[in-house]
Amino acid sequence: MVNTPAATNIRKVSKVEGLKERSNFLREPVASELLLDTTHFSEDAIQILKFHGSYQQDNRDNRVRGQEKDYQFMLRTRSPGGFIPPELYLTLDRLSDEYGNHTIRATTRQGFQLHGVLKKNLKATIAAIVRSMGSTLGACGDLNRNVMAPPAPFKNRPDYQYAWEYADNIADLLTPQTGAYYEIWLDGEKVISAEENPEVVAARQRNGNGTIIHDSPEPIYGTHYMPRKFKCAVTVPGDNSVDLFSQDVSLIVITDQGGELQGFNVYAGGGLGRTHGKEETFPRVADALGYVDKADIYDLVKAIVATQRDYGDRGDRRHARMKYLLEDWGVERFRTKVEEYLGKPIHPMKPTPEFQFLNFLDWHEQGDGKWFVGISIENGRVKDEGEFQLKTALREIVETYRLPMRLTPSQNVLLYDIAPADKDAIQQILDRCGIKRPDQIDSLVRDSMACPALPTCGLATTESERVMPSILARIRTLLDQVGLPDEHFIIRMTGCPNGCARPYLAELAFVGTGPGMYQVWVGASPNQDRLAKVYVEKMHVDALETTLEPVFAFFKNARHAGESFGDFCDRVSVEAIQTFAATYQPGDFATVLEEPASPSPSSTKVRRRVTVREDVYVLLQAAAVKQGKPMSHLATDAIAAYLKSLG
Repeated sequence: MVNTPAATNIRKVSKVEGLKERSNFLREPVASELLLDTTHFSEDAIQILKFHGSYQQDNRDNRVRGQEKDYQFMLRTRSPGGFIPPELYLTLDRLSDEYGNHTIRATTRQGFQLHGVLKKNLKATIAAIVRSMGSTLGACGDLNRNVMAPPAPFKNRPDYQYAWEYADNIADLLTPQTGAYYEIWLDGEKVISAEENPEVVAARQRNGNGTIIHDSPEPIYGTHYMPRKFKCAVTVPGDNSVDLFSQDVSLIVITDQGGELQGFNVYAGGGLGRTHGKEETFPRVADALGYVDKADIYDLVKAIVATQRDYGDRGDRRHARMKYLLEDWGVERFRTKVEEYLGKPIHPMKPTPEFQFLNFLDWHEQGDGKWFVGISIENGRVKDEGEFQLKTALREIVETYRLPMRLTPSQNVLLYDIAPADKDAIQQILDRCGIKRPDQIDSLVRDSMACPALPTCGLATTESERVMPSILARIRTLLDQVGLPDEHFIIRMTGCPNGCARPYLAELAFVGTGPGMYQVWVGASPNQDRLAKVYVEKMHVDALETTLEPVFAFFKNARHAGESFGDFCDRVSVEAIQTFAATYQPGDFATVLEEPASPSPSSTKVRRRVTVREDVYVLLQAAAVKQGKPMSHLATDAIAAYLKSLG
């Protein structure tokens, strides 16, 4: 039994809790099984391996009945704020060819993933990453994941610099302290890295009313680590490039008029994972918790972690994320418990501007005379394919100019610290390798995201990354047909309901429910501060056009001026859209009314068109929704009644 307050409220802990307890602080059975001449790890070892930054997978395209699976491993980097030094990028590029599947994938948490690594090459791959200023420790597992921050390298914006600094420090504060990682993957060699901030070191050991566990190799996590994964972000007022409302904890940098750091606004309790058919699982946006002074930020983070560590549900992993603790307790009770660990009250939130989604693509001055360039990467997949030679382009640029990069939460890449004299030459490399500028890319594609799904993810029930390009092309064609040729909104897709591409904060999302089947969500804010809602429980991919045409037609003719697709769906409600779609006739998106064709004496069909003003059309459409009738029927009845009144 786990010795925490939460354990007294449950009869039985989950199996994973026992595995963590018996692991000797993340050593076993990974260390022993790594020495075996096998292609894969046991189920128990897989759970502990996640803490080291790796998932065991198999290529599901290669499954053959009666034969061993095509086992391989995904490795994920721990890269706070998305920072990738040139040495690390070049190493990842080499490893992807030497041990992987020749691609690198930027993740939605600002890390890189390698796919296709075999068990026999796992140790060499991790060791090479660590020796190149990287790490995979804590990129997966029941602990704090990669800490996110806005990727824009504005050197003349102190708030952005603070966001980077504190993302690094929070990541260090919550990094596992066990020596298992270096023992297993580097034979005990502790590779020299940047020295930790002394304030972080002191905060890790400072008690703070029960926040740390004394005489433990893991003073913050203890023997059992967290009940489930834990996600943090640091951003600046107005910048929601990090999808801050999806995080367990989000810190908002607050500065004075002179740019000096004063403290942080704190949000808590966001999370997007859910399970189909389990109504007790749901996505949730973070709540405003309050403001703390900068001197208290590390103790505040520890207090939140300790609250979830000690009171999170360790019996049901579907109910183990911190969002459920806030949902069950309410914000006030949660805040009170955090204040007990902190030892002082949390202050009211400081006012900030509305948050906006930002992507930082194309060329920008970074404020110190140098430039950065944001490169759009479809679904984050860095590869060479046909005329698109992104992998070659990035390798050449980084090798030649030794540029650092920042990965974005939207799976794109920013290269920065570019000297003005090198700007044209770098753009020429991008042009030669077929890399399009943002304004040359369909906006639906540019700001979309999809998870990897098949064939590597073991949780995927259907396709995502591989079908997303065709899905977006079909949606663009449909928008053109209904008269919305330049419309843009955020679209995301996942192969299962766990939410890795953050679909529940998209204006339009497809969530896998089975082979070729998707749940359709609509209505999130374009700035990702409001959840979407389910529109269709199950849509076959072949029914995409018939499912979405009524939605887009309703949007085209009933939207307010300048209203986004997500805001429209939220304003009119999913129920109104469903009612409209139920009586919609294909082709009703045109601002004309058509009489039913009737046979002529020669047996040919004649279609007569009656045009109406736009404002009349909108009123007619609203009346059709209210009465549950097709527009053509309602219009015919109205015209007939009017003509009859004329005698």
